[in-house]
Amino acid sequence: MLIDTHCHLDATEFLQDRSEVIERARHAGVGRIVIPAVEAGNFEEVRQLAHAVPEAVYALGIHPLFVPQAAQEDLNRLEAALTANIHDPKLVAVGEIGLDFFVPELRVPAMVDKQTRFYEAQLDLAVKFNLPVILHVRRSQDALLKGLRRRPLIGGTAHAFNGSFQQAQQFIGLGFALGMGGAMTFERALRIRRLATQLPLENLVLETDAPDIPPAWLGTKADVTKDSVAKGAAQQLRNEPAQLCRIAQTLAGLRDMSLNDIAAETTRAAYRVLPRLATLC
Repeated sequence: MLIDTHCHLDATEFLQDRSEVIERARHAGVGRIVIPAVEAGNFEEVRQLAHAVPEAVYALGIHPLFVPQAAQEDLNRLEAALTANIHDPKLVAVGEIGLDFFVPELRVPAMVDKQTRFYEAQLDLAVKFNLPVILHVRRSQDALLKGLRRRPLIGGTAHAFNGSFQQAQQFIGLGFALGMGGAMTFERALRIRRLATQLPLENLVLETDAPDIPPAWLGTKADVTKDSVAKGAAQQLRNEPAQLCRIAQTLAGLRDMSLNDIAAETTRAAYRVLPRLATLC
């Protein structure tokens, strides 16, 4: 079985054909799909979707890209939602949370401070409810690690990891597995591909981040022209969980292993860092 540890199945990009997307994932061998929330406004949507799709589970959290418009009340809503659903076996983590120091608007001092406040408050909620976290990591590895070290061991997944080997080892030491997805399929992604081959397989999980981070074979935004949009190129670029099989094949090729072994080891890793997944077997 393959586990997509990070998929925004609730996204509007799937509004017209979500049932077909789910069916293609099943045929591709995807047995679990983790749907992380991104803002208080979609907590209930992801919960309901996870219960409507047998393969799906969910996480609740406030994404750093949604922090600018968030208020303290949103953190209160998160705590209330976690309290209400803590005994729901399909609730597997607090997420997607983290820090984003890539987007210019999020790098101004006031927004760094607000991101950090929301990140640390959500880490505290993960500790309170004894849940792992799903981390958004974008040019923020050291700051994320700083927050984690100040708390009891939390663990979880470091989504779309693109840090150094040394930073990867530090996340692993704090109980995290690193998410490998579409970015790994690009030959020019040298750092990610090195991590995919050098790190112990027991510390890697698979993900799509669908509908985002499409793998190499779907093309890139640079391939989209006005003419190609009219012919459906934008839809072609949309990532979806069915792509996880070829992503797993890419990892198998990089490590000179069989697809079955990659599936087995990454599934074991997902069960270890998101323990509630294992209870749904």
